[in-house]
Amino acid sequence: MERVDCIIYGDYLITMNEQFEIFRDGGIAIKDRKILFVGSSEDLRKQYYSEITIDGKGKAVLPGLINTHTHAAMVYFRGLSDDIPLKEWLEQHIWPAENRWLSKEFVYDATGLACLEMLKAGITTYHDMYFFSDETAKKTKEMGMRAVLGVGILDFQSASAKTTDEYLKNAYEFVNRWRGDSLITPSIAPHAIYTCSTETLKKAKELSEKLQVNVHIHLSETQWEVNYIRALYNKYPVEYLDSIGFLDNTVTAAHCVWLEDKEIDILAKRKVGVSHCMESNLKLASGFAPVVTMLNSGVKVTFGTDGAASNNDLNIFSEMATTAKVHKALANNPTVLDAKTILLMATRWGADVLGLGDKLGSIEKGKLADIITLNLKKPHLMPIYNIYSQIVYSALASDVVDVLVDGKVVIRNGQHIFCSEEEVLDKALQWSYKIGQFDKKL
Repeated sequence: MERVDCIIYGDYLITMNEQFEIFRDGGIAIKDRKILFVGSSEDLRKQYYSEITIDGKGKAVLPGLINTHTHAAMVYFRGLSDDIPLKEWLEQHIWPAENRWLSKEFVYDATGLACLEMLKAGITTYHDMYFFSDETAKKTKEMGMRAVLGVGILDFQSASAKTTDEYLKNAYEFVNRWRGDSLITPSIAPHAIYTCSTETLKKAKELSEKLQVNVHIHLSETQWEVNYIRALYNKYPVEYLDSIGFLDNTVTAAHCVWLEDKEIDILAKRKVGVSHCMESNLKLASGFAPVVTMLNSGVKVTFGTDGAASNNDLNIFSEMATTAKVHKALANNPTVLDAKTILLMATRWGADVLGLGDKLGSIEKGKLADIITLNLKKPHLMPIYNIYSQIVYSALASDVVDVLVDGKVVIRNGQHIFCSEEEVLDKALQWSYKIGQFDKKL
């Protein structure tokens, strides 16, 4: 008998490996942050023991969910201004609020709320694009969460930098500070092709290649963006980025709502990963991304929540259910985006597009132990015929019971075990009072 750090049991063990293996009455042994054994609970009990055991009766066990596009600290702007046009929302509410409040303290505190929400909803890794990334990294680690953090780059001044060169310098220094960290993976995040010049985009891509890190960018989110880029460069956005040598398999493109077929072909050829933000796109009336066409063309599409200011939550379970149903209706075909594919997009493919597919995204021996359990003993989850369908169409974020990140238990019985949830929520209330009073004066 070998002693291990933790053992997890489950009535359903959903591996999301290449073979899509499911173990009924399965178990996982974890040692030194990694998965040591995956298989039947009977075989596990014969070989391993641990002082930390998570009972699996009435539970499903699956890989941690991956949120491939968000702006975590914007959670403090949740509900600040809803049900108005995007331009008005940005120019009259969000940008003034950022100009007034964006600071290291704001980002640090807000990241705590975002991480708490995501962890309790079964998200173990998130892909961020924002400012003051050191504060995001520090708080994310304190919360016990994993993140790929992109340093935002713009061609105009913000609270974090005055010039493009300063943004690039910040990015360079951030990557070198956090390279090799067990939970934080740094990346480069030029905001968009309408906020970064060709020169800036080239410099950002060159920097990512020099530092060997991934790139995170908004792309073709609105019709306005497409029309603007066509008028400026006489090319569609994807064509433009391809023409300057920007696109490859290190790039995650968020949204990709307004695409021509020839652009989808380019994304597939360059192996660009796409983050689909269904609920944010719906709420802002941005349009419907051609997800089915992208998948059929070989593009890996994953799930992002976008920021909570435009969603308004950080919940991949709702993204999965909404995406599957909306795209079936759009395609007039109930067979597209089946439940197994949807869960693949939320797990293994999410890890792949972030360059972490060899470490995360499935429950396999040798991979890092980022694992969640769901309570199946709920009225809305009974009876069970197809566990993939149950998770995608019926499960809620509140069904998450346990969360492990990097082999460490972070959420147990629905509660964070080493941070004060009350303190995180109290800080959010304090900030909301200040921000709300400011917004009323606009």
